Amino acid sequence: MNHPLTTHEALIYVMVMASAVDRTMNDRELGRIGELVQVLPVFKGFDEDNLIAVSRDCAKLLAGPEGLDIVLETVRDTLPARLYDTAYALAVEVASADLSVKAEELRLLSLVRDRLGLDKLTCAAIERSAIARHRKS
Repeated sequence: MNHPLTTHEALIYVMVMASAVDRTMNDRELGRIGELVQVLPVFKGFDEDNLIAVSRDCAKLLAGPEGLDIVLETVRDTLPARLYDTAYALAVEVASADLSVKAEELRLLSLVRDRLGLDKLTCAAIERSAIARHRKS
């Protein structure tokens, strides 16, 4: 990555982190990232053809020394504060895409919450809404 991240890229980095944290980026999670980029208003204007390249850039950073910390700092420094809760909601969506949130994903969500300075009540509401959306009848 030789340029500063855009807001869109930072949000995608959050989703890639949520998918990669357990060392397996499964098809369900990757599919959910693509769906979110296609339908959410926050991604308006993003060229979907760049999604794979942005995801690869993030994966490269994550694989390096202190990669997770670097990505978290980059995301925090790139996003306007008004999108911090959106970033957390995207991480929750991807973590819950396979209907099973693992310990590593829970730890990442905690790191994102702490790094972005989000309050626990806001995060609990986001998490609860994800549970409601993914519940089977």
